[in-house]
Amino acid sequence: MVNNIIENLKNKVLERKKITYQEALQLVDCDDKNELYAAADAIRQVFIGRNIDLCSIANAKSGKCEEDCKWCSQSRHFQTTVEEYDIINKELAVDMAKLNRSKGVNRYSLVTSGRTVTDSELDSLVVIYKSIKKESDIHLCASMGLLNKEQLQKLKDTGIGHYHCNLETAPSYFSEVCSTHSIEEKMQTIAWAKEVGLDICSGGIIGMGETMAQRIELACALSDLEVNSIPINVLNPIAGTPMAGAGKLTEEEILTTIAIFRFVNPRAHIRFAGGRNLLSIETQKKALHAGISAALVGDYLTTIGTKVNEDKQLFEQEGFSFNS
Repeated sequence: MVNNIIENLKNKVLERKKITYQEALQLVDCDDKNELYAAADAIRQVFIGRNIDLCSIANAKSGKCEEDCKWCSQSRHFQTTVEEYDIINKELAVDMAKLNRSKGVNRYSLVTSGRTVTDSELDSLVVIYKSIKKESDIHLCASMGLLNKEQLQKLKDTGIGHYHCNLETAPSYFSEVCSTHSIEEKMQTIAWAKEVGLDICSGGIIGMGETMAQRIELACALSDLEVNSIPINVLNPIAGTPMAGAGKLTEEEILTTIAIFRFVNPRAHIRFAGGRNLLSIETQKKALHAGISAALVGDYLTTIGTKVNEDKQLFEQEGFSFNS
């Protein structure tokens, strides 16, 4: 009976029909998880194909953040060893973009710590973006917190294609992990970004104490927002943060989350993101056949990431090619 649910919901998705939160919940209880993963893989194949989208990020402003996100080493509320600096050196940012492009990465984002950036900081970042555009054809993205509509328009006018603003977790759970801003503020930023013509990258972190039902709630919220790219981060507990002692998720929890996100968001890129380096190669291979269609590669914000060439080799071995 449960296996019929997998097949029925897969067919519904392939018929371009949206599945509900309650329907997605039913997928959690299926006994044959391999069938669930295979169904998600089939959905990915129809809507995305076998190209994997590669992106990279640069930590363009680090530390000293006034927000209290419990997982984050950049918050001034916690005692961590994160490096602190203001806007990144332009030449370094340009060199990083060019290096990533030379390795076949097709998206590059400047990411800043803090609730938002000032107009003056944004102007400095725009100068960096313009320099990158002169020297590389890499697609440009931005992640700068809770910008206003005018600031987002400036990014759009500069040639930014995607704006990144993670919801982080389910609306019903957000207040448990952050008290200095709300998920509604994030949704407003996303709405403004869409209004000025930016595509949206938004996902979250799993393993922060939320339930599987809340992960599905997040997946549905992202579907409602019509997000183009959904990074799924696995919590990397950082010493000094309130989540330093968080337990690890099981392989099944991670793969089931990825698969259900694919059912709920069939057209979006479901993106390997932070914490992938904590997973075994075998788990990563399984994830590539459970709905993943994109990956964040290279170093991450405040933790060591993955090596681009090794990533590409892994993806090719699993039958994927790369977007130009």
